[in-house]
Amino acid sequence: MNDSLSPVPELETTRLCLRTVWRSDLDAIYRLHSDTRAMRYWSFAPWTQRQQAQDWFEQRRHLGEREEIWPWAITSRRSGELLGLTTLYSVNRAQRRAEIGYQLSSPHWGQGYAQEALRASLSYAIDALELGRIEADIDPRNEPSCRLVERLGFRREGYLRERWQVNGEVCDTALYGLLAREFLR
Repeated sequence: MNDSLSPVPELETTRLCLRTVWRSDLDAIYRLHSDTRAMRYWSFAPWTQRQQAQDWFEQRRHLGEREEIWPWAITSRRSGELLGLTTLYSVNRAQRRAEIGYQLSSPHWGQGYAQEALRASLSYAIDALELGRIEADIDPRNEPSCRLVERLGFRREGYLRERWQVNGEVCDTALYGLLAREFLR
């Protein structure tokens, strides 16, 4: 049994370490994905069973082996605590594009951690993977997330009405795109 997802390079920022996700992180990841505040604008409902964390891990392990997904645990350099996750997914090296997702535990919101983690993962995507385009799918009601990607250079390129249905609620999507040359480091 593999105890980590496919290794991603460790990325360090002033306050954070982005590292491979370990099986030992699953309790923290379950807490993150079962937090109704943290999951408010996701395309799936908050988790209700610990097995969902294990299933999530196995699915990402399989995709990581094919380099279709690059998941990082966002941890505090000071304490080692898992603060959240950031992931490049739907990676298509031939087309030089990917999508990005990110999530922080609600106690860590508003402290600049998401921006710090995204800058590191986007720098890696553009510089090391040589991707030319990164996309983000954001619920437009999540205004802090929309502002975050805009501060990094993303542009709102589209609006898809009634794209997701989560817990019986129909939700729209704002589509954002970032070209490598537009990235605000």
